[in-house]
Amino acid sequence: MDEWEEEGTTITSTTTLTTTSEGRQEGSWNTANGESGRGRGGRGRGGGFKSSFSSDGDNWNSTAGEGGFRGRGGRGRGRGFSRTDRSEFNEDDNQVCENGGGSRGGRGGRGGFRSGGDQGCRGGFGGGYRGKDEEVFSQREDKENKDATDGERPRVTYIPPTLPEDEDSIFAHYETGINFDKYDDILVDVSGANPPQAIMTFDEAGLCESLRKTVSKSGYVKPTPVQKHGIPIISAGRDLMACAQTGSGKTAAFLLPILQQLMADGVAASSFSELQEPEAVIVAPTRELINQIYLEARKFAFGTCVRPVVVYGGVSTGHQIREISRGCNVLCGTPGRLLDVIGRGKVGLSKVRYFVLDEADRMLDMGFEPDMRRLVGSPGMPSKENRQTLMFSATYPEDIQRMAADFLKTDYLFLAVGVVGGACSDVEQTFVQVTKFSKREQLLDLLKTTGMERTMVFVETKRQADFIATYLCQEKVPTTSIHGDREQREREQALADFRSGKCPVLVATSVAARGLDIPDVQHVVNFDLPNNIDEYVHRIGRTGRCGNTGRAVSFFDPDSDDQLARSLVTILSKAQQEVPSWLEDSAFSGPGSMGVAPRKTFASSDSRKVAGLTFMGFFCCSSLHIQTVVEFILTSQRQILYFYTFHYILTAIAIVTFRIPIFHTHCDQ
Repeated sequence: MDEWEEEGTTITSTTTLTTTSEGRQEGSWNTANGESGRGRGGRGRGGGFKSSFSSDGDNWNSTAGEGGFRGRGGRGRGRGFSRTDRSEFNEDDNQVCENGGGSRGGRGGRGGFRSGGDQGCRGGFGGGYRGKDEEVFSQREDKENKDATDGERPRVTYIPPTLPEDEDSIFAHYETGINFDKYDDILVDVSGANPPQAIMTFDEAGLCESLRKTVSKSGYVKPTPVQKHGIPIISAGRDLMACAQTGSGKTAAFLLPILQQLMADGVAASSFSELQEPEAVIVAPTRELINQIYLEARKFAFGTCVRPVVVYGGVSTGHQIREISRGCNVLCGTPGRLLDVIGRGKVGLSKVRYFVLDEADRMLDMGFEPDMRRLVGSPGMPSKENRQTLMFSATYPEDIQRMAADFLKTDYLFLAVGVVGGACSDVEQTFVQVTKFSKREQLLDLLKTTGMERTMVFVETKRQADFIATYLCQEKVPTTSIHGDREQREREQALADFRSGKCPVLVATSVAARGLDIPDVQHVVNFDLPNNIDEYVHRIGRTGRCGNTGRAVSFFDPDSDDQLARSLVTILSKAQQEVPSWLEDSAFSGPGSMGVAPRKTFASSDSRKVAGLTFMGFFCCSSLHIQTVVEFILTSQRQILYFYTFHYILTAIAIVTFRIPIFHTHCDQ
């Protein structure tokens, strides 16, 4: 006899359903001589029973054979069910239906309970959905997830689709662009004591046969500047802070030497230990970025004994813990979920040899710094002297550099590639002067000219993202959106639709601005300019990757974006782009136009080197005194641009002429 534990009432076997005009389903499910409960099924679409149910032993049977809740479950508010007997939903003591457990339902998937012996359940009453072919949580792991109660957030039950295992899918890549060879002309500066010699080809990297094959299958022909210098630095065991433009191959620069060393040491994933102790931990600020890094690690580790695993929010914790328990050498994760699995005792840090921060400037800013300090202070985590710490980003403000020094050895190397803190010169940057209420029409006109070419539209707020996406869809422009309030399933579906071309326009907040590598993004539109220039650099870096060309169009509203004008002029000048006269006028007019130079927003070089120059400036850099006089003489605001060019030239001459060992001695002590 079936027993449903809910509120302790016992009535005869009946089924009651009430459907309101809004599609909200309310009802009670009762069994003969059993206990019943009530729940609200959410805003179902096309919901309701397609057939009646009757209790027959341990099975639910439908008069139509395929009954159940066929509507699309909305935000379920039912209390769920907790079964105590064995049935088709509970085949043994170690398997339960995840949507049960008496918890408050989240956003339901399509359907609900399905009869006919389907294992598990799909959506309905519990949020998310689980296919009938997927394995069911064990009771032990289900208990480890905190039971949600009324008034608390619903338990996350989403499980991502299984990744394809065929080589064609794993090694899919897009071709390098016509400007890829320009990477050879990019200036590179490595500061710090005794940097190792750069490599010129992947053959010089000392990779094992397995890695050489995966590199070749991935379409890598020759290393980019950050790879030429980063790979030997990491292989030499040095801590590294690397700053390179977006789309320049930073991920491969740290993955290849890490995997090479792990394979050389003979590490192998093992599923025999409940506590997994990875040798490398990689952290990134967004779910999409860390999943992208994981896919790259999975690609390079294909066919080897090294096993990468990824953990991030919005996905069932139990599912990710099971993945970890199967073996983990390289653990990729977002800060919150990493701390969660460590706190649950599923991951130990005592064997960590590599600690990698991607988009490191944001990992040490934007509220992530406390999590980072908690992570490096977790029990068992080796001290910075006993691990190798690697940081990568496209922008490094000087205050972030000083903060990052707390995580690095004192003799770390700073790798600066190209115009540090600058935008990629392969991206054509265009600015359109608009008013707040003319942006929508300007955007629509622009998208009509781009046709079906992939375009990312960046806005400032989550509400604005949904509003613009809806507006464009109404105007017959296939559009999807991604932001922090969308569920993980929806975010992944939006990216999939964008990658496949089903929706060629993606409206996004800054959640997609960091590191996402989406093939063939031809256009980036800044519908709302960000409030800082670093974010602008990351946004437009979604196009013009791997030597391909791209176009970035930004709507400039003088009423709200004026404070960004000077920094934009600097970015355009460094990228050798045309500066609109009206933007230049806005940059050097009004209060504060003679303030701090915008280049201080970026770490254009190693901050330790800047400190060394300041220390010796009075003795060996008399040209710096001349600059003060020149700045005073050049009172014309337009001429200040020429002064900055003169400033850079004199500084470069001073560095080249007077670079002597005392700089490194002063910086590294």
